[in-house]
Order: sequence, then C-alpha cells, then structure tokens
Amino acid sequence: MSSSPTLPRYVQGTIEELGTPLAEVTFVVVDLETTGGSPKDSAITEIGAVKVRGGVVLGEFQTLVDPGREIPPYISVLTGITTSMVMAAPRIATVLPAFLEFARGAVLVAHNAPFDLGFLKAACAETGIHWPAAASVDTAVLARRLLTRDEVPNCKLATLAPFFSATTSPTHRALDDARATVDVLHGLFERLGPLGVSSLEELTGLTRQIDPERRRKRHLADSVPHGPGVYLFRGPRDEPLYVGTSTDLRTRVRSYFTSGEQRSRITEMVALATRVDAIPCAHALEAAVRELRLIAEHKPRYNRRSRFPERALWVRLTDEPFPRLSVVRRVRPGAGVFLGPFPDRRAADAAVTAVHESLPLRQCTPRISARAPAGSACALFDMGRCGAPCTGAQSVAAYADIAAVLRAAVACDPGALVAPLLDRVERLAAEERYEDAAVLRDRVAVLLRAVRRRQRLESLAAVPELVLARPDGAGGWELSVVRRGRLVSAGVAPRGSSVRGTLAGLLSTAETLLGPDGEIAASVDETELVLRWMEKPGTRLVELDGTLACPAPGTGAFSRFLALADGSSAGRDPFADGRSLGTRARPDRITAGVGAAGRPRLASPA
Repeated sequence: MSSSPTLPRYVQGTIEELGTPLAEVTFVVVDLETTGGSPKDSAITEIGAVKVRGGVVLGEFQTLVDPGREIPPYISVLTGITTSMVMAAPRIATVLPAFLEFARGAVLVAHNAPFDLGFLKAACAETGIHWPAAASVDTAVLARRLLTRDEVPNCKLATLAPFFSATTSPTHRALDDARATVDVLHGLFERLGPLGVSSLEELTGLTRQIDPERRRKRHLADSVPHGPGVYLFRGPRDEPLYVGTSTDLRTRVRSYFTSGEQRSRITEMVALATRVDAIPCAHALEAAVRELRLIAEHKPRYNRRSRFPERALWVRLTDEPFPRLSVVRRVRPGAGVFLGPFPDRRAADAAVTAVHESLPLRQCTPRISARAPAGSACALFDMGRCGAPCTGAQSVAAYADIAAVLRAAVACDPGALVAPLLDRVERLAAEERYEDAAVLRDRVAVLLRAVRRRQRLESLAAVPELVLARPDGAGGWELSVVRRGRLVSAGVAPRGSSVRGTLAGLLSTAETLLGPDGEIAASVDETELVLRWMEKPGTRLVELDGTLACPAPGTGAFSRFLALADGSSAGRDPFADGRSLGTRARPDRITAGVGAAGRPRLASPA
C-alpha cells in the first residue's frame, strides 16, 4: 500500500514571535533643559516632548519648570532661559504627572538618554511619584551603531540634525531639540529597513548585540579567580594587549565578553586576545600599584592612561648665579628647584607664564657670568619685567632675593608668589575684563596645584619607612609597607590572626630600595596612589620611621580658590557627556535579514 507524500506544514507565527512592528509603536521623544549637568545638584528648567507613530506627529508637550533656584548665567547664555522666565512656571511636582500621562504606554526616546531620563527619574524619586517601567531608545547609541566616521565625525545632535536634513535645528531649547531628535530618529529608521530590522524588539536588541566571536571567548575567564588583583589580556604573540585592575577579577574579566562593553578599542582588543592572565593581590592598593608598574613596563597599546610616566614634565629653576626657568623631563637632585610634575607642555607653560607674571626672572637662555656680565637689555627690561642682569644692572644678591620667592613657594609658602597674581585677577574683574581675569585665574590654579602636588610628594619621599593599615570589611586588616613613597610589601591579616605576626612577615620580605635617602623611589602616580589610600577615612598609621609632615603654611589657604577655579572650569560645559560620542572606527556590519531569536545578524569586521 503506497502512502501519499507528506506535505509541508505551515504555521503562522504569533504576534509575540513576529514582534511589534515599528510602524505601530508610539514613541515619545523627550528633551530637557536643566540648571547643570547632574541631577544631584541641578534641576529641570524645561521639558519638551513630541509623540509620534508611523512617522506622524500625534502631539507635543512643552512647559517651562521653576527649578526653585537661580539659573546660572552661563546656562542662560546657552539656553536663553533666565530666572525671570521661570518664576511664574509650575514646579516639577506639578509638571511630572502631566508629562507621564502624555508619555503613558509609549517608548521613550532621547539623545543621550541617560542624561534626560536620569533627571526625570531623580525628579520622580524626589517628589515621591512612581516612575513607570518603559522601554527606551537612545538615538546617540543607535547612531554610533549605524553610522561610520566617514559619514559624520561624531554623533552629537547638532551634527546629526543637518546630516539627516532635520526640519528643526537644535537650539538648546527643549521642544526644538525634541523635534530635531524626531527627524534624526526617522533618519536612523531608514537605515534599519534594508537591514531587516522592522520590530521594536529588534530595535532594542540592536544596541545589545554581542559579536559571536566575543561570545566564544568567554572561556578565557574560566581560570580567573575572584578577589582583588590585576588582569592582563595577551595577544597571539603573548604580548600584553591591555592591563586592568578590579576588586573582583573574575566578574570584571567576564564583563568584557558581554554586551555591556561597547568601547571600540576594547572590542578590537578582545578580538585579538588569546589568553587572560590574573595576578591576585592582597588588596586594592597593591592591585592599583601593580597595574601602574605593568603598564609602564609593557606599554600595552590598548591602555591609554599611565603608559609613559617618563613623559611627565617639570619646571626647573636652574642652579646658577642668575637662575631661570626651564621645562625638563627629569628631576636631578642638586640641579636646582623642581616644580611639578605637569601632565603636558601646555600646563607647564601656563605655570611658567604665571611665575614670570609675578616675578621679574630673566627669560633669556644663555648662562650669565656673575663676574663679567656682558650684553644688552631686551624689551622685558623696558617693560619692568626683568632687572637686566645680563648688563650688570642687577647684582647676584638682588637677583637671589627674587629667586628666593619661588624657592620658598615650592618649599613651604606660595603666598608671596601668588599674591600679586590674585590681586591682578581682582583688578581685571573689577574692570570687567572677565576673559583676561579667567585666563590669569587658570594659570594661578595650575601653579598652585603643581606646588601642592610637589609638597605632597616630598612629604612622603622623606619618610624612610611607614606601615599603614585599613579595615578589610570582614574584621581583618589590610597592611601596606611604604618606603620613600614606594609600596614595597602588602598583605592582609584576617580576622582572628595576629596583625603583628603578619606585619613581621611583610617587613622581612619587603623590597630593599637603592638610591639616596630623601629621594622619591617610585613614579609620581604610584606615590599619589599611596597618598590617597593613606588619606582615606579609617586608615591607621601603625609604624613610622622618620618624620611625616606637610610644610606650613603650604597651599591650604588657597583651597577655596582652587575649588572655585575647578567649579568655574567645569561650569563652562555643564552638559558635557562623559561617554564617547564618536562613531565606531570599525563598526560591526549588519547583514540583511535576521538571525536566531529574531535578531539582526552581525558580520565581523573585515
């Protein structure tokens, strides 16, 4: 008996399997204006939102908000919103219910969504209003995923709006920026169509895609232990690619093989890695110090920070009858007074300029003999900014009195050095020459920070040995032995064990240092790590050989000035986003169609 051929059975997919078509999703594109960059100390001044579905605008929402405080002048210049404009506006507790009702059931969209949604969530928490669970889309992340650097140099809204021919230009007003973001969103959607991305589930999964090659390398973390330490990613030739540190090595290394890691350089590094080495450490300070040393030794190409400590710059007051300032890379004991270090040439030049504006030190480079100076005065002499020692018009003793002001500033008291500069800042501000005052203020701040940094480093470099202890959170103690600013031994005395016994073992195996006493025995970054660990609340000084003291009066009297200078510098760009907004250098290519679980297929970069 012959059987009839079995016909294929077709089953219609369910709505859950197909996903929600983008054309049927209601999006609410929102933008905020605020008094600053963080919801911790800033408030909302304006909310603008546009509701769209299927490319059609369904409604708009816009209102000013009384932040309950003065709007900083620089914010008013940026946004055009002044304190008088919001005095009659409703408070955020009144506005939030109306906005949440407008956005109810919709997918929220924002450009740099963590900023806008972070302010909204913080406002809800402050006013006791429930924040509804809602899907969100970040157009900045989506743009970084879909656009290349050949198309746009970055993914800022001001760059994307003209690229997608937006009908509204961003103006730092909430509704205008929301309207511009709508056009950017639709422009990005056009990029999704040919790639087979047509549902909300595919859209939200697009930014969370994990490269299959990265997923297959998760086994590299299998042998990594838990606990504090340093990890090294190694390449095909066993070369260190990247060095990092963590309080939990296994958890941190595993995170490199998840969708949470989106940095393009690290993505490229993981693709090259063939092995991960782990170095367990006693505590976080030892891990941080070992990381610095390994980065300085191997200079892994995927590390950006601390790769070249030898490139730090110092300002040197030369040791000669008529000393002058020069920028150098090495500190040589007995070769003069050294100020710094500085991270780059720009900072070093700013400090030099500040010193020259305060003291009439010579700026010429030839060495001047104390016995028979010969030369002609330059323009600085006519301007009163140099005593012309090259012509014999200024004696060695008179010049030494001027240089002594800088020596005293570096050693203990910068007051006489910076006092005329601060007076000039006040005078420029009184004359309404605010830009000149700000430039001089920043130079003084660079100079004071360098003095403070030098004094802190020398205070620890002068100590032959000290032992520090911190609670480990489990009833035990984390121990560190430091000699002349260098961590030479580290360990942990668990709860119930003898701290003195553990310490005796650490001291017997501690590194022996070479070099003259009183000279720093570690890199600047390492010594500053030790200083920060030492200054944390709860740290105890167990043993001390020598004297640990800071010079008096030091820079303490200028702490308020430095805080104000830092605040003014940060206030120049209150909306600065700490994340990279650049396009990916080697973005994953998305092929047409979808893969497993209805997600777009990704092709590894060539």
